[in-house]
Amino acid sequence: MNTALSYNRTTRAIVLNMLLAAVSLFVNGFGVYLTIQANIGAAPWDVLNLGVSKTLGILYGTASIAISCTILGIDIIMREPIGIAMFIDSIVVGKAVDFFNHFHVVPPCRSLATGIPVMIVGLFILAYTQYTYMIASLGCGPRDTLLVGVAKRLKQIPIGAVSISILSFATLIGWLLGGPVGIGTLICAFATGPIMQTAFHTVHFDATRVHHQKLQESFRVILSRGSV
Repeated sequence: MNTALSYNRTTRAIVLNMLLAAVSLFVNGFGVYLTIQANIGAAPWDVLNLGVSKTLGILYGTASIAISCTILGIDIIMREPIGIAMFIDSIVVGKAVDFFNHFHVVPPCRSLATGIPVMIVGLFILAYTQYTYMIASLGCGPRDTLLVGVAKRLKQIPIGAVSISILSFATLIGWLLGGPVGIGTLICAFATGPIMQTAFHTVHFDATRVHHQKLQESFRVILSRGSV
């Protein structure tokens, strides 16, 4: 599914889709924030973000940006397709979490009875904002690109196994650094996929049909004449 704007054939379309991606990722950050405030163990990548944040005494968003940019660098070294939205993703989500943390929008949950529903709501927000982010067609997130890049180089291993290996590694390092691991970590690991599939089904979205514009293609459109 591609919207009229998601073809990104004009500067206006690219700018509007950058705005769509930024807003989507900001709301996505609220979903991440909820999964953390569920207080029953964070998602694998957030275990790492929170572990680095705790160890270095820095904000969650700063740790997230550092890790995202590191992964983005690996993606570039692997010569995987890079899009404008990947840079937006690397910055906006983490700082959105810091924003909601600063205003104490949702207090940490005190029990599984409240923590699990809050985490599920957060995962649904992540799923729907993933949809609105992806229809901008300006690139996938750094972590998704890393998964695809590694899987392409390990063709003999199923991509599911590659995903589990990467998430397990991130969780282990995060846990060693003091990141929170618990039942919520398992919920995120195993429920994220089905919840995202359900969300995509409700909006009749097929992620495989989106053509993501590469960074050089976006600049070519912006720099070309008559692209307004």
